[in-house]
Amino acid sequence: MLIVRPATHHDTAAIEKLVTSHAAKVTTLPKQIDKLGERIELSCQAFQAGGEAALTGEESEAKRFLFVLEDSETGEVLGSAGVDAIAGNGSPFYNYRQDELIHASHQLGVHNRVPVLYLTHELTGKTLLCSFTLAESARSSENYKLLSRARLLFIDLFNHLFADELIVEIQGVQGEDGESPFWNSLGRHFFNMDFATADYYSAVKSKTFIAELMPPHPIYVPLLTPEAQAAIGHPHEATEASCQLLYREGFRVGKHVDIFDGGPVLSAWRSHITTINSAQRKRVRSGNVSAGARYLVCNTHFSDFRCGIAQMTDGLGDVIRVQPKVAELLQLTDNEAMVFAPL
Repeated sequence: MLIVRPATHHDTAAIEKLVTSHAAKVTTLPKQIDKLGERIELSCQAFQAGGEAALTGEESEAKRFLFVLEDSETGEVLGSAGVDAIAGNGSPFYNYRQDELIHASHQLGVHNRVPVLYLTHELTGKTLLCSFTLAESARSSENYKLLSRARLLFIDLFNHLFADELIVEIQGVQGEDGESPFWNSLGRHFFNMDFATADYYSAVKSKTFIAELMPPHPIYVPLLTPEAQAAIGHPHEATEASCQLLYREGFRVGKHVDIFDGGPVLSAWRSHITTINSAQRKRVRSGNVSAGARYLVCNTHFSDFRCGIAQMTDGLGDVIRVQPKVAELLQLTDNEAMVFAPL
């Protein structure tokens, strides 16, 4: 059985392997083993802090949760998924906002709507879904659902820790050589570095260096190369499965794009998310289950959160029956509360 659980330092090597083999870059998970270890440590601290207090002040900087998808039979880590309770983690969270300017002349009879990009940090403070990776061998529709949706159940269980609006940055278009046409047409001129180097700095440092070097003025999109214009708001082909799942959850493409590669930023109100709205809570009763549907199932623990997919028999009343092995793997005891949602 595949289980989603909090990441630990024992998972560092496995996560490093996932990050380096993933077709789309995962900027919130650095490839450098020491920096990756720091990211996992932040998650461990967040889980150890407990889920009672709401985020306030500097405390928000520690609330960066990282989960892994583990095969309970072999112990192999097959994926990762993260949640930053507050985008930016105490620093401005930069994006470009797409907009238009009107250029008109009554005398010449000219009226043009010109697309522009504004540098903004107005998404700072939203809850950011991030760090999603899945091993090639595990890329089935069901596994995508389990890994991505498990964190939505966690957010719902401990909703006081998270913002009302959730966002996801999607990797943007890149060429076969790994270069970003958007970056090469825009950011490279101000940073004097290639896309890979800028991507590295954003992973191991913060994006605040952007404000020091990028012009605060509107960027006129028609002045960019045709390749860069075509890349704005379009996802990397390797993210297609993740995007489709997020769309079904209620996420939509907004006006914001990534500062480096022009990839889209998806957003959704927590109250509109499909998994959260369809989730139910009942008491556990372990026993033989010979029929029933398959559900996304999790316990209600914080630091020992566990989530999986299991066949269960749901009936009238507040009790649901699960297989004893499933209850054991999810750390559930009889009469304990559990949460489940349709696949």
